[in-house]
Amino acid sequence: MAIHTLFFASLLIFSFIQSSRGENKDRLFAELQNSIEVAAKPIQDGVVLEAGKDMVTVKWKLKSSAKVDADATFKTIQVKLCYAPISQVDRPWRKTHNELLKDKTCPYEIVSKPYDKTPQSLDWTVELDIPTGTYFVRVYGIDGDGHEVAYGQSSDEGRTTNLFSIQAISGGHVSLDIASILFSVFSVVSLLVFFVKEKKKAKLEQRE
Repeated sequence: MAIHTLFFASLLIFSFIQSSRGENKDRLFAELQNSIEVAAKPIQDGVVLEAGKDMVTVKWKLKSSAKVDADATFKTIQVKLCYAPISQVDRPWRKTHNELLKDKTCPYEIVSKPYDKTPQSLDWTVELDIPTGTYFVRVYGIDGDGHEVAYGQSSDEGRTTNLFSIQAISGGHVSLDIASILFSVFSVVSLLVFFVKEKKKAKLEQRE
């Protein structure tokens, strides 16, 4: 009986998730207004940025060519770090989809904040978990229901210009290093204990 109840509850949860997704399933990137002007400039020009150390200055504002009240539905601005096509090759988990729910182009959120009509700017330090790759920045205008209604990006439509490269940190984290050392010490101690026991066992057998 308990198994049937659990199975039924799982079906209800799955149905709820699917129905909530259904509201957005037809929302396409191609239908969004390109009404936000975005610029992303590394603090140092012409260098590969180091994760956890280097910074990118991101600026955004409503385009002067945008329609009157083009931002009337904006409640939130979401700034995201996005893969350039060169860093999506042979990586289906980074694939670009026109359907927004399936799109994997921009997996890293830089900031999400209430919309302000005045031009905005921030200095973003590349986070430690950002993998090596080539990137650009995209900004979404989000409405009160949490849906993307407009966008702008620091690159061109083909995502081939104004790109920047990031190099992931090399080596392991300190916690991993400590765990590795402890494991190594434990392994050595265990080996020594085993060796001593075997030696004592051999001596006892010789005496008998």
